[in-house]
Amino acid sequence: MPTSLNEFGEPVVRVITLNLERDGGEDGEDGEHPHRWRAAHEELLTPRRPDVILRQEATYSHLDDDRRLRAAEDILGMKGFLSPNGSGRNPTALFLRRDTFPHARRLQQLRYWRTPPTIVVTQLAEAPDVDVVIASWHAAFNSPRGREREAEELSALADKMKKGAAFIGGGDCNEYPLPHGEQVPHIDWSSPAVTDLVHIRHRTNAGPDGTRVSCTYLDDTLLGCGLHDPARHAAHEMGMAGALNPTAGHAADGQGGGRRIDRIYLDPWLIQAVLAVSVLDTTGLSDHHAVEVVLSRRKLAEALRREFAPLAPSSALIHSVDAGSPSTKSIEGTTR
Repeated sequence: MPTSLNEFGEPVVRVITLNLERDGGEDGEDGEHPHRWRAAHEELLTPRRPDVILRQEATYSHLDDDRRLRAAEDILGMKGFLSPNGSGRNPTALFLRRDTFPHARRLQQLRYWRTPPTIVVTQLAEAPDVDVVIASWHAAFNSPRGREREAEELSALADKMKKGAAFIGGGDCNEYPLPHGEQVPHIDWSSPAVTDLVHIRHRTNAGPDGTRVSCTYLDDTLLGCGLHDPARHAAHEMGMAGALNPTAGHAADGQGGGRRIDRIYLDPWLIQAVLAVSVLDTTGLSDHHAVEVVLSRRKLAEALRREFAPLAPSSALIHSVDAGSPSTKSIEGTTR
């Protein structure tokens, strides 16, 4: 919890991603919103005064003409956007603070997603001529092939950097970061403690020798497009080791324990505006912890105007290539 809004000694922009398990639950018979939903918005999010919230599992927010989405707008003092319902029936959502991002429009829905992402194009108040593409996603929990297609759809958003647009995106990736520099090692899928056989198939591919290999395609793809993971940046360039704490898996039995499933990605200019990254404990509210990225507002404006050079590709990607990490897949779904 920040001690004050001025803890960094300069104006900041806060980005938070939160998968609130099934939107905190159903409304009561009297129409009252559930305790976990209210606590997440009133006690976790509002005091931090975020400028961008990337929400997942907005399960009930579309009911009764978006009643819960509008209630969240009122509590947060932000403008809300909600994706259409997909086959997963847990829409994504996105909130923007209007004095930071005065105008926004929805981008056309990306195809091939089990749970459609919420995507907007907006502009920072200090840089009104530069588009910022912001995306909240929830990758398919049940399909390595599905997540590969979804990651490739996200690469189309990253491609907009070529025309001068900035990129902020994140959410529940439902697979793992590339291993280099991570605090928590990848799961040993052969361990007798990993007993959820369906989960193994959801989160792994077959290696050349038949062993199961953790899925890292989404991370590999986004880093390969030149995007950066601010948690890695904060941990290795700024000494903030807690930025790499696990965000999910701690509440599930037989799945290998906590891992860094929820992540945010920034373009190679915006990453240089990062002041801090932290994992926010949501025990009692959700099965996923939240991730907060704090950006210097001054540096963010400079990044949008591209007043400095882009940061080189992530070392996680470089070491993955050097080590021959099996992060690409053949047609059969095996690694090579």
